Amino acid sequence: MKEILTTINGIPIHRNFVENLPYTPYLKALLKEKRKARILGEVIFWKKVRAKTFHHIDFDRQRIIGNYIVDFYVKALGLIIEIDGTSHDEKDVYDRVRQQYLESLGLLVFRISDFDVKNNLNRVMRELEDFIVLHYRTTPSSKNLNNF
Repeated sequence: MKEILTTINGIPIHRNFVENLPYTPYLKALLKEKRKARILGEVIFWKKVRAKTFHHIDFDRQRIIGNYIVDFYVKALGLIIEIDGTSHDEKDVYDRVRQQYLESLGLLVFRISDFDVKNNLNRVMRELEDFIVLHYRTTPSSKNLNNF
């Protein structure tokens, strides 16, 4: 059985660390610019999850993976959180190709709208909990199923 990272609503969540992710060093300057931009939806979300305040899970902000900079990354889960603002309205194909690439590395992507982060953060956090439980819950081994 995989190592338990945390529990959400009493449900054990297992680690899913993805090793050896590609890194493009020349994106470091752009990463610093994005952090300075302080996009409101990202700042609101960051305040909600930083310092392991969300179920003791460690989030990274603005992480380089391959040729992309993702909004948030949970290393222990191999989970990317993307906050889509109006800049994504005309980027459906780009976002789809980007997401397929990230998923090909063994990562999962949770997308939320900037509008929802700003206007209904509690619902966003519940949806993130549900997503994590769905994809990372620890299930009992088949030997122990009769005990439940």
